[in-house]
Amino acid sequence: MSHKVTANVGGAEIHIESGKIAKQADGSVTVQLGETIVLVAACGSSKPRPGLDFFPLTVDYREKAAAAGRFPGGFFKREGRPSEKEILTCRVTDRPIRPLFPKGYFNEVQVQTLLLSADGENDSDILSMNGASAALMISDLPFAGPIGAVRVGRIGGEFVANPTHAQMESSDLDLIYVGNESNMVMFEGAADEIAEADFLKALEFGQESIAPLIAAQNELCAAVGKAKREFVPRVVAPDVKAEAESIISDRITDALLIQAKLEREAACNALKDEMAEKLTEKFGEEAITGFMVGEAFYAIQKAAVRKLVLDDGKRLDGRGYDDMRQLTSEAGMIPRTHGSGLFSRGETQGLSLVTLGTTDDTQSYDAYTGGPSEKRFMLHYNFPNFSVGETGRIMGPGRREIGHGALAERSIAPVIPNIEDFPYAVRITAEIMESNGSTSMAAVCSGTLALLDAGVPLKRSVAGISIGLCTRTKDSGEIEDYKLLTDIIGWEDAFCDMDCKIAGTDQGITGFQLDLKLHGIPQSIMEEAIVKAKTARTEILANMNGCLSKEREEMSPYAPRIVTIQIDPSKIGELIGPGGKNIKRIVEESGCEINIEDDGRVLVYSMSAEGLQAAKDCIDGITAEVEVGKLYRGKVVSIKDFGCFVEVLPGKDGLVHISELANFRVKKTEDIVKDGDEIWVKCIGVDDKGRIKLSRKAAMEDRKAEFSDDEDGDKPASDDSEE
Repeated sequence: MSHKVTANVGGAEIHIESGKIAKQADGSVTVQLGETIVLVAACGSSKPRPGLDFFPLTVDYREKAAAAGRFPGGFFKREGRPSEKEILTCRVTDRPIRPLFPKGYFNEVQVQTLLLSADGENDSDILSMNGASAALMISDLPFAGPIGAVRVGRIGGEFVANPTHAQMESSDLDLIYVGNESNMVMFEGAADEIAEADFLKALEFGQESIAPLIAAQNELCAAVGKAKREFVPRVVAPDVKAEAESIISDRITDALLIQAKLEREAACNALKDEMAEKLTEKFGEEAITGFMVGEAFYAIQKAAVRKLVLDDGKRLDGRGYDDMRQLTSEAGMIPRTHGSGLFSRGETQGLSLVTLGTTDDTQSYDAYTGGPSEKRFMLHYNFPNFSVGETGRIMGPGRREIGHGALAERSIAPVIPNIEDFPYAVRITAEIMESNGSTSMAAVCSGTLALLDAGVPLKRSVAGISIGLCTRTKDSGEIEDYKLLTDIIGWEDAFCDMDCKIAGTDQGITGFQLDLKLHGIPQSIMEEAIVKAKTARTEILANMNGCLSKEREEMSPYAPRIVTIQIDPSKIGELIGPGGKNIKRIVEESGCEINIEDDGRVLVYSMSAEGLQAAKDCIDGITAEVEVGKLYRGKVVSIKDFGCFVEVLPGKDGLVHISELANFRVKKTEDIVKDGDEIWVKCIGVDDKGRIKLSRKAAMEDRKAEFSDDEDGDKPASDDSEE
C-alpha cells in the first residue's frame, strides 16, 4: 500500500511517496517537484563481505532520456557511461549520507536513483538527496537520518529555495545545503563573489528551508518505516587493541610529528609492521588478520593525532592552528602552452595549463533536466599516482577527479570574462604534481595564474583554502571541545572531522564545499571557519599577485588571435553564400577559422596577423553597404550603350550612366572605359529598389589633384586632354 507525504519548500510542494514502485528494495521512494520525478531505492546486504576493511556504500544516479521525451545522442541509441552531471549528482548524494552510518558497519549498501520524469525547470539533484534519505529512513538499514536538502539561490538580493532553471539565470548564488534537524551536514556550490556575511545568511536560510523536508520524512517513517536491523559492529578485540597500544603508543607521537610527509609515513609504517609482527607472535596468525592490524593502528593514530591537536596544541608538521605552509607561485614556465601556472602550498603542488580555442571548442552535452547545455570554460583535474609517491592503475578520470575538477571550475568561472569581451573557449588542464591536502584549491590557484599568463582578462584573481576541524564529543554526540585548522594536510583530513574548502577573490566567495565525518556541526563553528578562510585566502592572493597580478598584455604566439566583426544579421546568408561558397573561399584564402553567431557577430580566429586582416577585409567587403557620397575603387563588369556597371564591393555593383562617365559629352561608353578596367567612382544615390547610382565624373572632381598623376591608373581610353 502506498503512502505519500508532502513538504512545502519555498512555496512549491515536494511529494515523497513509498510503497508503489520497487517494493522489493529495502526502502524505496519517488520524489516529485513540479513534473520532475526520481525513484530512489536502497538495498543492503545481510552480512559483511569477508576481508573488507571499509564501509562499501555505492551511490548511483542515472538519467534516462525518456524522462525528457528524447532519444540519447550518439550512434547507440541507449544510455551508456554516466555523464559528468550524473557523476556529480552521485557524489552530492553520497557525501551527506555516508557519515550517518554507524562505525563498524561493513555490510554493502547501494542507493540508486533513476530520473523518471524531467520537466526542464526543476533539477533532480535535490530530489535525489532527499530521496536517498527517505529511502534509508523507511528501510531497516542503520541510518542516523533524516537529512534535508535544498538549493538556495539569491535573486535581487532575496534568497529563494529550490529556484527553477529560469530563476537561476538571474541568481548570483547556487548553494546546495544539507542539514539535519539542528545542524549542517554538507554544502557545496558557487557564487558571484558573495560576501562572507551574506553567505552565512544563505546557510541559515538553507537550514530553515529544510525543516518541512525533515518533518515529512519523519511522518513517512512513522507510517511505513521498518524496524532497524540488528548488527554486530566489526571491531578490534579489546585485548588485541590493548596489546597494540602497549607495543607502539610510546613512540607513535614522535613518528607523527615528523614534518616531511613521506618520512612520517615511512616511520608510521615501520611501527605498524612491528606491531603486526608482535601481535601475530602473541595471538597467532589466524587471530591477527589484516583488518585487525589496520583498524588497531588507525585507532591508535587517530587518538594520538587528536590528543596532539586538542590537548597539546600541536599539529603534525609543527604549525600553529592558523598557520599556512610555505607558498610559492610561478607563471609562464611552459613555453608552448597558451598559459601556465605553478602553485605550491607546502607539499601540495598544482601545475595548470591553459588552452584558448574558438567557440567551436565549446563543450555541448545533453541536459535532460534543463539548465545550460554547453559551456565555454572547462577545468579538467588530473591526479596521477606519482603525486603521492605511489604506483597504481593508470586510467581515465574517476569520480573523485571529476568532483575536484568541478569544484575548481565553478570557483574560477565567476571571474571569467563574458564572450562579448573575450570570445574564446577556455580550458584549464590542472595536473597535480604533489598531494598533501586540498589539491582542488591548489588547482584553483595554479589555474588562475595560468589564465593570467594566457592573457585572459579575469575580473579578479581567485584563491582557495581548506579549513579542518578536530573535535571532542560527548556520548550524546554533542561537541564539547574543538579546534579549527587552517590549511589541513592529508592526515589531518583523515584523522579529524571536517574538510571545508572556500575559494574566492578579495571581494567575496566564489566556490565552496563542506565534507564532514560528523553527524553535523552548528552554524557557530562554520562562522569561525569562514573568517579563517578569508584571512588565509587574502594571504594566498598576496603571494599570487606578487607573481602575476593582472593578465599579460601579450598573448602567447601560439594562441589564436581573434577579431569580432558585427554585421547586420540579415547579411549572414549573404556572407555564407550559396552552399557556403563565400565563407569557404574566405577560409581557404586567409587560413582563418570563422564562426558566425545568430546575432550577427562574426568571430575570426587566426594564427597570423596577415590572414586575420585578409579575412576581415573580405568580410567587410561582402557585408558592407554602399554609402552615398563615398568614393570607391571599382571594376567595370559590364558595358552598355547607356553606360557601364561597376562592382564597388564584392557582389555589389552600380550603374555609371554615360552622362556620368566624364565632364564632357561621351558618344560611346567604350570611348572612356573597357570591360575589366578599374576606375574611381562616387556613389550619388540609391533608389527605393536598392539600385546604386555611380558617377565617375563626380569622383574625378573629388580627386582632381590625383587625376593629374600618371600613376593614378584611371586614364580614359580616349583623348584625356579633354579632362
